[in-house]
This record gives sequence, C-alpha cells and structure tokens, in this order.
Amino acid sequence: MSVIDKVLGAITPPVSAETRAEATANARAVAATGDWLDLALDHHEGIRAAFNACKAAVSAEDRVVAMKELAILLNGHSLAEEVVLYPALAQAGEKTHAAHAYTEQTTAKMQMAELETIAPSTPDWTDKLDHIEGAVLTHMYEEESNWFLELHEKGERQAHLTDRYKEEFDRYCGGER
Repeated sequence: MSVIDKVLGAITPPVSAETRAEATANARAVAATGDWLDLALDHHEGIRAAFNACKAAVSAEDRVVAMKELAILLNGHSLAEEVVLYPALAQAGEKTHAAHAYTEQTTAKMQMAELETIAPSTPDWTDKLDHIEGAVLTHMYEEESNWFLELHEKGERQAHLTDRYKEEFDRYCGGER
C-alpha cells in the first residue's frame, strides 16, 4: 500500500458493514421505485457485487475482466452523479458535501487507473483493490446516510433529476447494468 493510500485510510476510517447496511436500508425506505435515489442505490448494489467478482476471480485474466466491468460501472455511476446529482446537491445548499463527493470520486478514478498498472496476479493488486473498495464503500455510505437523503428532501425537480441521472448513466454504460 502506498503512502497516499495509508494517509487516505487514516483520514477516512472504514465504516462497519452493519452501519453501511443500515444506511442503505434507510435510504431504500425513502426512495420511490424508479426515482434517481432508487437507481443510485441499485448501482451501489451493482458496485458491491462487482468488487466481490474482482475478489472472487482467481486467474489474472479473470481479474482483469472483472476489474474492467467494475470500472465501467463505477465510471457510469460516478459520471451520472457528477453531472446531475452533485450539482443539484450544491443548488440545494449542500456545496460542501458536493465538493467532497467530487474529490472522493476523482480519487477513486485515479486509484482505479493505478490498479490497471499493477500485475493482477500479485498481492499488490489485491491490496490496491481492497483499498479502493474501502474508499468507495465509505463514499457510498456518506451518500446513503446523509447526502442523498438531503437531496431527496431539499432538491427541486425530482423527476428531472431522475430523467437526467438515468440519461447520463445510460450514455456511459449503454443501458442498464
């Protein structure tokens, strides 16, 4: 693990799986079927599954395939959030949360690019994947426990957010994942 990874891990300590699951359940209770929050939560579930697929892959070739699938889902999801949800969050008076969210997602993209340069058959690859997963899970917890609930409550034009979020995700991912 790099020095940067260690510093970031110290700044953003992990949240327990139980606490994350509770935040997800609470956010699901607020979401309406098919709205932007419901879609984002579905994507979060897909991201968790994609990390599990990376960890379950045994061969280097299978790890690369799983990592590429994870990257597609992470990028499509993050771009939809960055183009639609974070600006709406800032417009709803939560500029600090929006700025923090952008920073975390930029960091995850840089870390995923670094993961691509590590031999997938090495322990360093697994260590980097674990670090990225911890950061992404913490980011999703922040969204599910706080930021997205605020946007759902305060944000204007919820139907528009849903349409635009879906449009941006589909633009990158080419349809549902």
